Amino acid sequence: MANTDFHLQFQEFEDEQGFTEHNQGATTVTIDDPIKSRKQRKATGTAFEEDDNDDKTELLSGQRKSAPFWTFEYYQTLFDVDSHQVKNRIIGSILPWPGKNFVEVYLRSNPDLYGPFWICATLVFAIAVSGNISSFLVNQGQPEFRYVPDFSKVTMAATAIYSYAWLVPLALWGFLTWRNRKITSLVSYSFLQIVCVYGYSLSIYIPAVILWIIPSEGLRWCSIVVALCLSGSVLVMTFWPAIRDDKPRITIVIISTIVILHVLLAVGCKACFFSTYEMDPSKDHNEPSAATNTSSSTKPK
Repeated sequence: MANTDFHLQFQEFEDEQGFTEHNQGATTVTIDDPIKSRKQRKATGTAFEEDDNDDKTELLSGQRKSAPFWTFEYYQTLFDVDSHQVKNRIIGSILPWPGKNFVEVYLRSNPDLYGPFWICATLVFAIAVSGNISSFLVNQGQPEFRYVPDFSKVTMAATAIYSYAWLVPLALWGFLTWRNRKITSLVSYSFLQIVCVYGYSLSIYIPAVILWIIPSEGLRWCSIVVALCLSGSVLVMTFWPAIRDDKPRITIVIISTIVILHVLLAVGCKACFFSTYEMDPSKDHNEPSAATNTSSSTKPK
C-alpha cells in the first residue's frame, strides 16, 4: 500500500545537469523551442532546404534548368505537362482568336512533345480505321466484294503525318534562324516550339477524319475546308510575328508555303485513303456476254 502511494505522489527531480551525472546511461529527449530551432535551421541551412527553395523558385518563375540533350532529364521535361495544359492547348489550336499568338499564350517557354506525339498517333489510327470503314461502306452489297482490312494504310498514314509534323517544322526553323541572323528584329522560335505548334494544329483533323467515314463528297470537302481554315489560321497568326518585319516578297512566300503544305496534307489524305469509287457489277457481267455475242455473230453459218 505504501508502494502504491509512492507512485501516486509527485516527485521533484533534480536539474538536468545533476540528473545526467547520476544517470549517465539514460536516454534524454530534449524539446526545443520551435522558434529557436527554426532560427537555427534558417541560420545553418541544409542541402534539402536549398534544393526545395530552388524548386520553388523555378516553379514560380516558370523556368527550368537546362539539361544536356543527351541526358534523360532533358527529354523528361518535354513530357512534363498535365491534362489541363494539354486540354487548353488543344482548344487553343481548334478555336483561334485574332491577335492571340499560340506560342505566347499557351506555350511560352514550356513547349511539350506529349500532346503532339499522341495527337499525331491518334490521327494516324483515325485515318487508317476510317479509311477501311469507308471502303467497306462504299463497296457493301457488291457480289464480288470481300472486305479485307488494309493495314498498309497505317504505315502510309504514319509516314505522311510524322514526316509533315517533323520535317516541315525543321525546314521552317532553319529558314527563320537564317533570316533572324540577318534581321535581328524578327521574333525567333525554337525548334521545339515550332514542332509543338504543328503538332497541336493537327488536332482538328481527328474529328474531320471521323466524318469522312460517311460516303458523301460534299460533307468531306466541307469538313476539309473548316479544318483548314481553323488550323491554318493558328499557323498564320503564330508565325506572322516572326516574318512580318522581313521583306514583303519573302513574307508572302513563307505564308503561302505554310498554307499550301497544310492544304496538301489534308487533300492528300482524303485522296489516298477515302474514295467514293464503287464497283460496277453490270460492267463485269456485260463484258463476257458482249464477247459471247460478238463471237456468235462472227461464227460462219
